Parts: sequence; C-alpha cells; structure tokens
Amino acid sequence: MTTVALRHARVRYGPLEALHGIGLTAPGPGLTVLLGRNGSGRTTALRALAGTVTLSGGAVLWDGADVTRVPAYERARRGMCLVPERRAVFGSLTVRENLELAARDATVALDAYPQLRPLLQRRAGTLSGGEQRMLALSRALLARARVVLVDEPAQGMSPAVAARTYELLGALDACVVVAEQRLPPALRGRPAIVYELRRGAVVFAGEAGELDG
Repeated sequence: MTTVALRHARVRYGPLEALHGIGLTAPGPGLTVLLGRNGSGRTTALRALAGTVTLSGGAVLWDGADVTRVPAYERARRGMCLVPERRAVFGSLTVRENLELAARDATVALDAYPQLRPLLQRRAGTLSGGEQRMLALSRALLARARVVLVDEPAQGMSPAVAARTYELLGALDACVVVAEQRLPPALRGRPAIVYELRRGAVVFAGEAGELDG
C-alpha cells in the first residue's frame, strides 16, 4: 500500500492564493478523484502532490514521510508519475518513440489502447486530442508507478474509450489520483474517494456513491 496526502496545503500564484490550507488523503491501491470547476484548485492540488508547484504553507506527505521539499524529478524517480492536462506527450517524437521512453516493450500499453497500433509511426503532435491522451496514459501504464496523478484523463475521448480508461486506472496496483470537472459516468457505482474543491477549499469529502445521492 502507498498513500499521498496534503496537510494544510497552501499555494500562491503571486498575490493570489489558489489553495487555502486544504487537507486530503489518497490511499492506494485505489482511485481518488479531485472534482471542481476551472479555478477551483483541483489542478493545483494535483501539481502540489507531484511537486511541480511549491507550497507556501503546509506539507505533502508520502507514506507518512514529509516530501514537501523533495523536487518533482526526485518524486518521479521514487515512483510518482504525473500526466498533465496539456503537453503530456513529446509532439516531435513518434508514438513508438514516446512509448519507448517509458519501456522497451510497449505490449501492455498497446493491448490497453489498440487504437494506437496503426499510429506507431505517426508523430505524436499530429494526433487528435483523444489519441494524445491515450498515448500519455499508455506511458503512465508502462511506468509501473506507485503513484499516478492524472489531470482530466478522458479529455477528448469517446464515452467507450473513457470508460475503458477508468477501468485501466482502477485496476492499477497504485495510488491513483485524478482531477476532473465532474464525476465521470464510468465511476458511478464504483469505489472511489472524492474530494470536491471550490475556490481553493475542500467542500466535500467522501465516497463517490455519497455524491451520487
């Protein structure tokens, strides 16, 4: 098992505070969803866990250890994988080359997303938005990370591929944290922890089923 958490986390962008001392815990294996509209702080919370934004107060914990001052590249080296909403693939490289950066054998990823097989020689920058998300998530699957952080994993995907994506994420032997604007249909009826953020504060914490009700 592995767990990541924010404790009284604050993040500032210049004079504006994006997170107002929030707390959340994401246990794994399992799925945790950060919900909120644009500007709610959900993406900032994800980046705070990854170490790509700096806390102005509070702490980031990983398995109980304070990693607030551990840089993002070191967190990645220890098994944390971030898939941002944008620029998640290397556009000048082919699909195959993107996959090879994560693992020599891409079979697992291509079995997960067979739509990528005929695109292996294409440059990633020429793919559609949904295809780029599949490629970015494929690299995360190949990384065999202990913590997987994904901003809007199903963006640009068809409903069927989005449902498949959440099946894949839910089956990972990892702590998986995703940021979404609203609860994905694929998660209704499935076990998941949900934190809803509004204007940099947590306004709901509980199971996905409670939010449905």
